[in-house]
Amino acid sequence: MEELVLNLKKREELGKNKVDKLRADQEVPGVIYSKGKEAISLTASEKDLKKIYREYGTSNLVSVDIDGDKQKALFKEIQMHPFKNQIMHFDLYLIDMTEKITVTVPVVLLNRDDVKAQPSVLLQILDEIEVECLPADLPSEATVNVQDMQIGDSLTVADLDIAGDDKIEILTEIEEVIASLQEPREEEIDEEVEDTADAADVPTVSETEEPEEEGSEE
Repeated sequence: MEELVLNLKKREELGKNKVDKLRADQEVPGVIYSKGKEAISLTASEKDLKKIYREYGTSNLVSVDIDGDKQKALFKEIQMHPFKNQIMHFDLYLIDMTEKITVTVPVVLLNRDDVKAQPSVLLQILDEIEVECLPADLPSEATVNVQDMQIGDSLTVADLDIAGDDKIEILTEIEEVIASLQEPREEEIDEEVEDTADAADVPTVSETEEPEEEGSEE
């Protein structure tokens, strides 16, 4: 797959009016941070920003080009409009490829729709874990295959694929449960609900109407 590069431009003019104009032009204001240096205010095309964030998320290194200077970064935060599909602001963090970083990566249960033990309910208890490693060794996700789980089984952080990788230090407790397989609960149906409209209890017309008295004509 061709590497995507996020083109960034340094932003000198600050203030609400300038920011509103940027957004009207489909540009997004942002900030990029780096260790030991001042944060830099930037802008990015909203279209490109959405595409790259959708592709890489917060746990993959992103190539950024800041006015011709190409570096690696991680998304720190993306602020979305409360009800529009619009990015309001973004934060990036420049990465030194020679220093270890601490990152949260998602936990993915493989073959969760193909669990052999049926009927069953698969519960995912842990959605992400924290790891420390060099940027080049950063996993995009931590996975485990749940297809052969049996009722009553539990999987822990130690069962994840990255647990055996000596280049990655898992900071989350290794015995913490990430998923369990349980029997489905039977819905409790109250069969004692009274049928107030039982046909046997509904009086018939002949039982409710007074018989008309026959009158004699004189």
